[in-house]
Amino acid sequence: MTAQSVKWWSRVHKWTSLICTLFLLMLCITGLPLIFHDEIDDFFDTDGISARDLPAGTPQAPLDRLVETARARYPQRFVQIVGFDQDRANIVNVFLSETALPVPGKRFLKLSFDSRTAELLQEDAQEGGLMRAIRIFHRDMFLGLPGELFLGVMGLLFVVAIVSGVVLYAPFMRKLEFGAVRRQAARRVRWLDMHNLIGAVTLVWITAVGVTGIINTISLPLFTAWRADIMPGLLAPYRGKPLPTKLASIDVAVAQARGALSENTLLSVVLPTEAPFGTPRHFLIWTKGTTPITSRLFTPALIDAESGQLVTAKGLPWYLRALQVSRPLHFGDYGGMPLKIIWALLDLATIVVLASGIYLWLGKRKIARPDAIIQTPVGAAPSLQGS
Repeated sequence: MTAQSVKWWSRVHKWTSLICTLFLLMLCITGLPLIFHDEIDDFFDTDGISARDLPAGTPQAPLDRLVETARARYPQRFVQIVGFDQDRANIVNVFLSETALPVPGKRFLKLSFDSRTAELLQEDAQEGGLMRAIRIFHRDMFLGLPGELFLGVMGLLFVVAIVSGVVLYAPFMRKLEFGAVRRQAARRVRWLDMHNLIGAVTLVWITAVGVTGIINTISLPLFTAWRADIMPGLLAPYRGKPLPTKLASIDVAVAQARGALSENTLLSVVLPTEAPFGTPRHFLIWTKGTTPITSRLFTPALIDAESGQLVTAKGLPWYLRALQVSRPLHFGDYGGMPLKIIWALLDLATIVVLASGIYLWLGKRKIARPDAIIQTPVGAAPSLQGS
């Protein structure tokens, strides 16, 4: 590399790092508890609800009965979702909203039933808590879609900073062995070497988490694009017809989905509603696979709301599959506790890289001592290679 190209890459690295570092620090700090969100949620879960012991083979109660019980209990509310609890056996959750069309960000009222006896076990106002606040802050800083897109831009700058840091590593460290830490040099030089070493060790993980984070921030636009692609064709046969006044049985709809996706596990049934939550003409039934990999891939089944007949049940397009795969890779929650611990350690290492980058940049603002740049080819390097 020429001196001019090194200077150009240094500027790219410095400014992309400076712009995104504080936001990346926030994401790393808030992301740390989210790695263990299942364990934290279980620890603070004090309701202790569970279905009572019944003889094996006890049949399931009709889902229609559970829904009618929920409607009778709250006649002014609207049943939106029937969810099959993935953590508690024989528990079905019915979610009700205050309005016919759910308001984005507005929490549902959740009624938990024993799926065999239709006994109401608990009511939960879904107020959330500290973990929910951390999730939202990590996702969009309480700013909704604009916040998500902004953090996506910060993630993109972070990836550029990583790439430019890799490009700069060789010319800035050409007189040293790979991973060398000059323990006898000035403190700022030691931090520079540690910054470079940790950045190199975590390079692949940082890049993977950064890219998957960017993908996650555009989830809403991706789902909107998918809906815009499939909804016109699905709703075309109903054009000009009034909305259904009487819905088919939810149990019939679920049976249709089970038949079409027999190898999948049922997740939820979204009752007919408007976009972006569903469709006014169909039951939207979400399923997932049963293996560690396919359990992260969701497949929807659309059932005609009047006839209860299957309309379609096929996998999502590639860009939504990429989104689904990126989520567990981003949080490391697909390989059990060992992988979560590794993710947490790498997250802590990234925090050190980001914090040391800030320290090195602030140190550069001061007048450097002559020994502060010894063996450093181009003075004090920016961020991943300095400041």
